[in-house]
Amino acid sequence: QVQLVESGGDSVEAGGSLRLSCQASGDSYSGYCMAWFRQLPGNKREGVAGIYYRNDYAYYADSVKGRFTISQDRAKNTVFLQMNKLKPEDTGMYYCASGAYGSSCSIRQESDFNYWGQGTQVTVSE
Repeated sequence: QVQLVESGGDSVEAGGSLRLSCQASGDSYSGYCMAWFRQLPGNKREGVAGIYYRNDYAYYADSVKGRFTISQDRAKNTVFLQMNKLKPEDTGMYYCASGAYGSSCSIRQESDFNYWGQGTQVTVSE
């Protein structure tokens, strides 16, 4: 069993920055990989970024490359998403997810992730 709690969502102006946090607790499988997804208004949930516990390998959706950075603090069981140069089209609900042990951890496949947080809202104004 894994529990995930997101925080850090807020309302900011375009060009601003936010740092989201996701604190995980539970069994050791929660450390295999973690990812951030988001759901934009009127759209299906989409993957944003992922990271592997063992080697810090990180990967991103094309829409956020160069602007967002995923990182982790293993001692605190926490994953972060640093979001810079935010755009209005980044507005949405952001979710963190824990990947199943041995899965591909693909941010294009929600079924690779078996635990989800409740989400945190990010709003970017013009």
